[in-house]
Amino acid sequence: MENIIILGTGCAGLTAAIYAARANLNPLVLEGTQPGGQLTTTSEVENFPGWPEGIDGFELMDKLRKQAMRFGTRTEYARIDSVHFGGDVKKLVAEDGKTFEAKSVIIATGASPRLLGIPGEKELFGGKGVTTCATCDGAFYRDMEVIVVGGGDSACEEALFLTHFCSKIHLLHRRDELRASSIMADRVKAHEKIEVHWNTVPLEVLAGDDGLMRAARIKDVNTGEESELESKGFFIAIGHIPNTAPFANELETDHNGYFIPEGGSQVKTRIPGVYVAGDCADHVFRQAITAAGMGCQAAIDAERWLAEQE
Repeated sequence: MENIIILGTGCAGLTAAIYAARANLNPLVLEGTQPGGQLTTTSEVENFPGWPEGIDGFELMDKLRKQAMRFGTRTEYARIDSVHFGGDVKKLVAEDGKTFEAKSVIIATGASPRLLGIPGEKELFGGKGVTTCATCDGAFYRDMEVIVVGGGDSACEEALFLTHFCSKIHLLHRRDELRASSIMADRVKAHEKIEVHWNTVPLEVLAGDDGLMRAARIKDVNTGEESELESKGFFIAIGHIPNTAPFANELETDHNGYFIPEGGSQVKTRIPGVYVAGDCADHVFRQAITAAGMGCQAAIDAERWLAEQE
């Protein structure tokens, strides 16, 4: 039986592993289908402390992984299908039937951005024009025209943030009224840099000869008319899907599927010895540095809890 099992290898999971390993807990990290998490799809990370010139997302995660391994972290590939946290021994069952047992567990499985599923979206994702994070990538589109897709608070926040960098923001919304809060919607409609395209959906992201985005093919849902909208950036802001489904029968989640921490803590759950960290429990900030901070908290809490049990 393991002292501690950590699920996920993004910033939260690997930071937790570093702290747990340095505490001589000999952590086992279970990797899923995307080792390194969402940052591995980001070409440049400029807002992670300690890298004044920025760092490639894949390189950053590779360095975090090596740091965790240096202190004794072990890794194994497994996709967890179900968990049983009822007793002193926490059991995790993988899709292939293998069962893992641990005294404590840190769940740092992250969240997956909702995508549109249109042509060009995946091909131009990550440094070529398509992104899901204005905070991460907005500065790369300084003085350029960009597109934001969505109509909720997230899309409005992205659009307003991008006004600090971009010359113009085209907000595409499939309805004739924003779903965002009134204050947020009013700010968007009043901003001189933002043009809202009502009743409009994107059909395709188009690349130029240089392999980077040059435009989007869009459609008016009322008239059926199609056209091209020139743009260098395509920001998808239609929400995220937290990777929490295998744990829903054991841990409390909100109506969007995010874990709900207990007792005023960011990382503790209702089950002693089980902790959450990163984007699977954070639908507000969703940044690499905040995920790392939660991973640190979870590992320290787990270490203290394990010491109390002894």
